[in-house]
Amino acid sequence: MVGHQGVRVVPAQRATSGTDVFQLLNTNISAERPKGVLIREIARELEEARKSSGKILIVAGASVVHTGAAEYLVEMINGGYVDLIISGNALAVYDIENALFGTALGLNLERDGLSESGHENHLRAINVVRAAGGIARAVEAGTLTRGIMHACVKQKVDLLLTGSIRDDGPLPEVVTDSMEAQRLIREKIEDVRLALLMGTMFHSIAVANLLPGNVKTLAVDINPAVVAKLTDQQTFRALGLVTDIEPFMRELTECLKTLRKDAKISR
Repeated sequence: MVGHQGVRVVPAQRATSGTDVFQLLNTNISAERPKGVLIREIARELEEARKSSGKILIVAGASVVHTGAAEYLVEMINGGYVDLIISGNALAVYDIENALFGTALGLNLERDGLSESGHENHLRAINVVRAAGGIARAVEAGTLTRGIMHACVKQKVDLLLTGSIRDDGPLPEVVTDSMEAQRLIREKIEDVRLALLMGTMFHSIAVANLLPGNVKTLAVDINPAVVAKLTDQQTFRALGLVTDIEPFMRELTECLKTLRKDAKISR
């Protein structure tokens, strides 16, 4: 500060009513927390954001597909609970592989066993999309008929895929320039009201570093260290859950269905 000139900092207001789950429970990331109550509260936050046209961001990793949770994310997309998805090449590739071949990195997700020559399926999936000219064109041509990427195209959900040095392919839509990817993330997260970060350490941390402090953020991961790192960055507007992605997504979608059903009954 020089003379009478300076920068005035106005801290974000903390709720004092004791009803904001994102402020009450952000300090405990133990895997032994009562998750059912928290997931119901998260579902209410998502429903409120959807009703008020608040922008909902999902940052998801390939584990969403590997754990069998993709169908629940598709339900959320079709239900209007997702406005923006930020992820990497892997989520899109394994989702498309699952849609085309029923496998994710060669593992059959229905029978829980390896598929013959399945280790090549993700490369086949990439080639199918590249031959079509991209994910959207593969959907339009009827080549891609289900899955997360299909739902994003059909519901016009904004999708940003950012690459890394280890990517196979990558898919045509993947932004491989890290500086350009960071610029696009900053641009797209404007007006985000609620962010759900799950199953990806690198993309979750990258996005969390850029999110404004007033955005309600939920971090879900099986690794407590990842959850701790993410919630530490967002201080009192973040909530962390240490759990597997599939049971979390399954219960969350059930809670969302219940909320919408109850809303119809009360009319």
